[in-house]
Amino acid sequence: MSARGTTAPAAAPRAGVPQGAAAQGTVNAETTGRRVEEVLDRLAQRDREAGAAAEELVRVLMDFYGAGLARIMHLMGSTTGDDGPRAALLRDELVTSLLVLHDLHPEDTVTRIGRALDSVRRQHPADIVEFDADSGALRLRAGDTGGCGCPSTNQQAQQAVEAAVSCFAPDVASVRWEAAGATAEPALLQISRRPPTAHPAS
Repeated sequence: MSARGTTAPAAAPRAGVPQGAAAQGTVNAETTGRRVEEVLDRLAQRDREAGAAAEELVRVLMDFYGAGLARIMHLMGSTTGDDGPRAALLRDELVTSLLVLHDLHPEDTVTRIGRALDSVRRQHPADIVEFDADSGALRLRAGDTGGCGCPSTNQQAQQAVEAAVSCFAPDVASVRWEAAGATAEPALLQISRRPPTAHPAS
């Protein structure tokens, strides 16, 4: 598909395809492709830069969905074991992101958060402390990795966990972290200068 600078005639309705077919659930590659082409043409007629940007957007989406379909076919053909291909599909980040995007994932948010944590647990262990479904706020507790505990290392681990959560559970709005083994926040101590010691009068 490419945006053209000249005006394209409006495509006539195809025989046998009702208007508003997408709304009625009748979607196929031909009608969808024609609709996308018409939209790209209209954008190109009004603004060539906008038309080029729209074409790039279509290519990005095609790459995304193409990669997802390829991943599904790979997992369907190579999965072995008792859990079957369905479990393998639900464990995959790319497939999960597509299912969640279209509200087709069969698992709830907490289960998907658990899958996200399991996917990185070997390198970056973390556990769920609390998840508020109304606000989307998630609290996690960092696991003990036995590393140096450097701030930069901890930050990298948290970023890796949060990236996994965003793939498996994009409905999580925010993430707060607790240190490993934390139970309650310590009381804040106010430290001030010691008052001068009074010397006895001589």
